[in-house]
Amino acid sequence: MSASVRTTCPYCGVGCGLIAQIDDAGVVSVKGDPDHPANRGRLCSKGSALGETVYLEDRLLYPEAHGEQVSWEQAIAEVAGEFSKTIEKHGPDSVAFYVSGQLLTEDYYVANKLMKGCIGSGNIDTNSRLCMSSPVAAYKRAFGEDCVPVCYDDLDAAELIVIAGSNTAWCHPVVYQRIVKAKKDNPDLKVVLIDPRRTQTAGIADLHLAIEPGTDAILWNGLLLALEDGGARAKEFTKDCTSGLDKALSAARESAPNLESVADTCGLPEPDVAEFYDLFTRRDKVVSVYSQGVNQSSSGTDKCNAIINCHLLTGRIGHPGMGPFSITGQPNAMGGREVGGLANQLAAHMELGSAKHRDRVQRFWNSPVIAQQDGLKAVDLFDAVHDDRIKALWIMATNPAVSLPDAGRVSAAIEKCDFTVISDCVADTDSTRLCDLRLPALTWGERDGTVTNSERCMSRQRPFLAKPGLARPDWWIVTQVARQMGFADLFSYEEPADIFREHAALSGFENDGARQFDIAPLADIDNDGYDDLEPVQWPVRSNGKIGGTARLFGDGQFSTPDGRARFIPITPRPAKSKTSAEYPFVLNTGRVRDHWHTMTRTGVSPRLSSHRSEPYVELHPDDAAAEKLENGALAQVTSPLGTTILRVELSEQQRRGSLFVPMHWSGAYSGQARIGALVAAHCDPVSGQPESKSSVANVAPFQSQWQGFILSRRQLKTDALSYWTRIRDRGLWRYEIAGDFPVADWSDKARGFLGTPDEDNWIDYYDEGARQYRAARFLGGRLDGCIFIAQDNQPASRQWLAGLFEEEELHIKQRAALLSGQPPADVEDQGAIICSCFNVGEKAILKAIGDGCATPAAVGNSLKARTNCGSCLPEIKELLIATRESRDGV
Repeated sequence: MSASVRTTCPYCGVGCGLIAQIDDAGVVSVKGDPDHPANRGRLCSKGSALGETVYLEDRLLYPEAHGEQVSWEQAIAEVAGEFSKTIEKHGPDSVAFYVSGQLLTEDYYVANKLMKGCIGSGNIDTNSRLCMSSPVAAYKRAFGEDCVPVCYDDLDAAELIVIAGSNTAWCHPVVYQRIVKAKKDNPDLKVVLIDPRRTQTAGIADLHLAIEPGTDAILWNGLLLALEDGGARAKEFTKDCTSGLDKALSAARESAPNLESVADTCGLPEPDVAEFYDLFTRRDKVVSVYSQGVNQSSSGTDKCNAIINCHLLTGRIGHPGMGPFSITGQPNAMGGREVGGLANQLAAHMELGSAKHRDRVQRFWNSPVIAQQDGLKAVDLFDAVHDDRIKALWIMATNPAVSLPDAGRVSAAIEKCDFTVISDCVADTDSTRLCDLRLPALTWGERDGTVTNSERCMSRQRPFLAKPGLARPDWWIVTQVARQMGFADLFSYEEPADIFREHAALSGFENDGARQFDIAPLADIDNDGYDDLEPVQWPVRSNGKIGGTARLFGDGQFSTPDGRARFIPITPRPAKSKTSAEYPFVLNTGRVRDHWHTMTRTGVSPRLSSHRSEPYVELHPDDAAAEKLENGALAQVTSPLGTTILRVELSEQQRRGSLFVPMHWSGAYSGQARIGALVAAHCDPVSGQPESKSSVANVAPFQSQWQGFILSRRQLKTDALSYWTRIRDRGLWRYEIAGDFPVADWSDKARGFLGTPDEDNWIDYYDEGARQYRAARFLGGRLDGCIFIAQDNQPASRQWLAGLFEEEELHIKQRAALLSGQPPADVEDQGAIICSCFNVGEKAILKAIGDGCATPAAVGNSLKARTNCGSCLPEIKELLIATRESRDGV
């Protein structure tokens, strides 16, 4: 067993500390770091399964130009030459970088420096634009700087936690578990959930406000007035430390004149709104936690400011247990913001729009030029690529052909661009398929640098794996291109510590306390100190000993020119997409528990793929009945931009008139489930963040002639299928398939899918009357593949069948049961997986409940479910409640 390495999780912005080890067989194990302040040893299912995602099967390992392997020298020369030639001919704004919150801070820094300080364009933007740019803009409007004023410890100290637009239980599970513990430790703590859907997070909520989509600002404007009229204004604080309150109150009275109006507009019971307002008014220590349900809106910045206004009115900021807390989507969205990764920023929290800041950064860098204006934000950037205004594009560590709205247009833009290069660790994504040049980058476990989480805590990602093939760090790739373009003097870095020191020095350059982002005491850190750097929250102060800062603005001083926080008058605006007779549903996108972004990492983990194995559309049973849809059937979901085919999942927790579809499935994992292709590219006018929660769509049955699934040890060709989706299982691939065309000879078709071995190694069964076909292929005595086809979705046990592939040879009893698709009576079927950590299925949990397990703790004692990361706790509670209601005849 190798020595353990302390590092940081590469998933969400919680920024959990990890301890990684490799055994003698090369197997990676991961556990939570009990000494890291972000998680204190806790991990979610994704973090726990990281060891399953580090292998090389799907990796991009060598530079490839136009489909051919090339050397690094050739690749670097082509990138530098094409960008230089394009700039010389068409000017600096004819090129662009599109980067990612997956990059380390050091990677981000050099990319920003090359584009803004050497090329002289602002055209570098990041996929963090899609999730965090509205909170950034709101913090800057209110505080004068992009500063999250709170820390995770405030959740422990709070008397009221308001969770707005976040399924925290699934999207930030460690934060959710922290709230669960805080509530257990302090029974007086109240939790309010504001979300159109009754998500798994509602399990800890004392009050759930199932708000009408898009009406958040009205609800918070109403709260602002309730606080003012209820005498909760912090008079001295607002008088001495803020400005603009009267205008904010006046604007609020226009949209939320009284409780009855707010309740009616938001689609909420008036007593529930009154209870929320009363809780917020009476409890001093209030933390408002908000995420994509608030941010991803064409008025997301205003919604964030409406929340901040309520904290400013009551002075609930800068002290333990209180403050507006935007929890970040990506592991280093915050680090990217620190170094100017957004198109309207400069490094170290300085602004492109400020001549003073431009001059300061250019002098510090000693750069030949500096960008003179904001660059193009993500959606506008790809519009410019599509319109041939941007002629050379470099994509780093992201998959915009899936994740951006109007993804079909984005794909077309990338494909038609004169020159496109992508740096990635994955060989086959929707975006890499479209690029001219592919550069192999390192990924988690191999990379060396820093990230910053949602509470401003900088942590180290440390390598514990060797560099595979010719893969290299992103900072190294950018540095080599910069040198080849003639900027060698400005990119003399030999290791990430060199970049970090420069980044730290710039944060303190001519700062004098004007900007909260200041880590200047770390500018003199040596290489050993960098290697050993402990988690620390900025700003970093030095009074003989370097230390971080947990909370901001407790002294009432803000980063605005006059030192006062600003109230922002909020006039609520509706979503830009409007429902109609043709498109009657609001389409909401989001995450599932065990997958991440476009599944390039989680999709290779059998454990993570077992919980939600197919893309789906969730809708209310009443809506399904009206559209003639049944649970488990396939449906077409269509927007003005395109169509997807998804599995139907009914839920009474879903709001009527709304559809929910996960964002994760890409062309690499499913044929028609790329949900970004349905989302309109409407953006917030301040932040540029797209409106991913309020598109419009219709839904109708998909008229298949047959459906089925395939389990195979090898990947299959799917070109001829109307519908397909795949997941990684233990040593095999599982495909769900369907067709809207007849098949004359299923035996021949099945052999086309699975191969054509000797007849002795092939068994099949066809029931013409029931229109069912089943077959299995063996290599020797070992099961190599099987296929199940019927008119409708097959009830056969995928979990049990997958287990047969682990056998070296099937005995007679197993072979006899194989084509039935169901285990023998004496073999237990787990059912759908609920607990990914310990592979515990729904049927096993229901059996434990039937045997007397009446609490989640009892289920955990019996099956171990919920005893590791706790992400499955909400679903175990739901099964307990459903069983209890069934017994009581509810």
